[in-house]
Parts: sequence; structure tokens; C-alpha cells
Amino acid sequence: MSDTKQAVWDAIDADPDFVTELTQELVRIPSVNPKFETGDGLNRESDVQAILEERLKGLGFDTAQDEVFPNRPNLIADLAGNEDRSLILCGHIDVVPVGARSDWSVDPWGGERKDGRIYGRGAVDMKSGVAACVAAYHFIRKAGLTLDGRFSIHSVVDEEAGGFGAMHAVRQGQLAKGAIVTEPTWGMVQPAEGGLEWVRVTLFGRSGHAGFRYNDIFPQPDVDGRLKPAINAIELANRFLTALRDFEQSRCRNNYHPLCPPGLSTINPGVFHGGVGLGEDGLPQIRSNPAMTPDTAVIDLDYKYLPHEDSFEVRREFEAFVKAFADTDPWMREHPPKVQWELGGLHFPAMDTPVDHPLVQSLIGDHEIIEGKAPPIRGFDAVTDAAHYAGAGVDSVIYGPTGDGFHGIDEYVDIASLLRVTKVVAGAVIDHCGLR
Repeated sequence: MSDTKQAVWDAIDADPDFVTELTQELVRIPSVNPKFETGDGLNRESDVQAILEERLKGLGFDTAQDEVFPNRPNLIADLAGNEDRSLILCGHIDVVPVGARSDWSVDPWGGERKDGRIYGRGAVDMKSGVAACVAAYHFIRKAGLTLDGRFSIHSVVDEEAGGFGAMHAVRQGQLAKGAIVTEPTWGMVQPAEGGLEWVRVTLFGRSGHAGFRYNDIFPQPDVDGRLKPAINAIELANRFLTALRDFEQSRCRNNYHPLCPPGLSTINPGVFHGGVGLGEDGLPQIRSNPAMTPDTAVIDLDYKYLPHEDSFEVRREFEAFVKAFADTDPWMREHPPKVQWELGGLHFPAMDTPVDHPLVQSLIGDHEIIEGKAPPIRGFDAVTDAAHYAGAGVDSVIYGPTGDGFHGIDEYVDIASLLRVTKVVAGAVIDHCGLR
């Protein structure tokens, strides 16, 4: 295998422009996720997929575009082979908005190459990773090799807004024994990733007129004609957030995974709504009148858990905490808070592929050969589409190039790292799929 891989790596060295020029071509097609921003010529995911489909058909793949949302297709490319050695390479082609173009020192859609870098929105997150997937097989084929295992490339949409492209692929049964997601990892091999839930907690009070607040919070004679006291849901929410902080700290102190930073299992209160009257959308209907005592408070949480934790147990633990909090107050015992999981359909399962898994070891070994030193092995701090494949039983790992400016200005990918990723991923494809 070492001689076979070396032949592929030599081919990459002989034609480094293949992957860099493909990266530039993809960056020059704006494909902003329309959930964030729309505009003329800005949301061209389908055009990116058309370019990739043409390339992949030329390499002998069977291809299909499958719309996840209108005019927002996944591209699934397959080479038939042994299912026991099947492998997916996956990347997303949607990008976030560029923000103020005046803040950029380069054209965000120019794909400019300078100082050993390719600049532009999506350069590192993650059109270069997608280009590396295509290039890895291009050079395997150029070396005259035929894979034994079924080999697939998934170019998916909507990762930036929750991974619904990859979720769609998984629901369609587009799976394999293993998967590599080429998100930027800065030279790390990342076989673990914590899970993520978006969860909504709704607390219920009783509305009233703020002019009678004294009647709500101070002792009053229990006489005929006393107004029924209002109960301020925002104040209940304030107490809940204090208790939640203690619960979060307990989780962070008592849960640990060896590949993740201590305290990764955080619970971030990200969105808050308070007001009167619960609407059909689950939010207060009146949110602009401070003269009304609010009877509804809605808190949306970004809830992380560790790679080895089970989502069912995580949910059960949180629901038990909410119940214990409500049990401290007579009103909330009778009117308990409501917990809603998978807010907006978002759910990222945890991923915890063993470090000694052959796919992980292949990436580690080839990286070490090429770079002269072993790569760091870490868990991924955020979430990626690897979670959706892992949640469906696919042994998954994240490995990709180096760069900066993602979700910011002057985004770029380091070209040397892109060539290294192309080589290492090609080696992992050969190892995992085998040769005929």
C-alpha cells in the first residue's frame, strides 16, 4: 500500500493546481445560505452542484441531485463496490454571508490566490474540503487504481443552518460503513464531537396590570374584593436562569471526555421572549407593553453534551432538573414549565469514534508520514455534518485543512494544508475501500 499511496501522492505533487483551481472555481460562485441572506446571484448552491456533478460524472461516478429545499439540492455521487468497505467523503457547499464587503481587503467572491493562500467566502469553510474530496479520487483514478469498496462523495446544502442537507441524505438511506467530513481541523484528526440540542423552555405566569404590582409582591389583607395577584413570568424566568447556571456548572464539573476541552457540556441561553398571551408560534403575542405583567416567558437554549453521552439520557436529566426547579414553587407545581426539544428541527447526535478505529488510524498514519510528525487527536468543539452520519451508525471522523476568517472577513485556506489533506484523504480512501 505504501508504494501505491506514494504513486498517488506523487501525482498530486505533479499537478497541485487541480485542487487549488477547483477550490477557486467553487469560491467564485456565491452560495450563501438563503436562510441568512437572499439577493440576486447570491444563493447559487445549485450552480456549485452543477460544476461538481460535471466533474464527478467525468470521473465515472453515478450522480443524482436531490432537492432538500426548492432549488437547494444535495449532490450524491456513487461508485459501486463492496458494501463492507464502503466510505463517504462529505462536505457542504452553503456559506454564510460576507457581511460588509468594505471590511474585506479582497473580493469575497474572487478566489484570489496570494501568499500561499486562497481567499474568499467558503475558502476554508468548506469549499476547499469539498475540492479535496473530488481531487483525492481524481488522483487515485489517475494512478490507475480501482477501489474495491463502494465509494461516495456527498456535497450537501444547509449545514450552516443546522445540517438539514446531511440529515436528508441520512433519511434517504445514503449511508456507508465509514465517513470522512473534510471541515477545517488545522491538522488535527477529530474522531469525536459533542451532541447539540436546541431546546425551548416556556414558563407560565398570570397576567395583570402593572399598576397593581404592589398587590402581587407585598402582603395584602385577605379581604373581599382583593384583586387576584398577577404572577410575573419574566421573574420566574430570572429564577430559572439562576438555577440553570448552577445546573450547567454541575454538568461541566462532573462530565469529561478525554478528547474535549473541560467544561464543553455548556447550556447557553441564547434567545429570550417575555410578554402576554401565548401565540400559535409558541411566543408571547404582546411584547411591547411594560404596563402589563407578563404571563409568558420563553427561553431558547443551545444545549451541548459530550461525545460519549446518550441524547435520551441528556434529555431525561434536563427534564428532571426543570421539574425539580418547578417543585420549589407552589404556582409552578400547578403550572409546570414546558420543555420542547429539537427546536427548529435541529438535533446533532454525538459522535465518538474510537481512536483505534482503522479509518482514524489511517488518517493519523498518513498525516505523520507526510508532515513528519503525528497530528493532534482532538474532539471537535462545535458541530458538523459528521454528527448526522454518526447518529445513523456510520463510523465517522473529521479531518480537513487550515485557514482563518471563517464566518468573518478575509476568509482563506492555506494551500499547503489543502494539498496535504488531499493526500491524506486519498490514502484513507485506499486503506478503507481497498483495491481490486
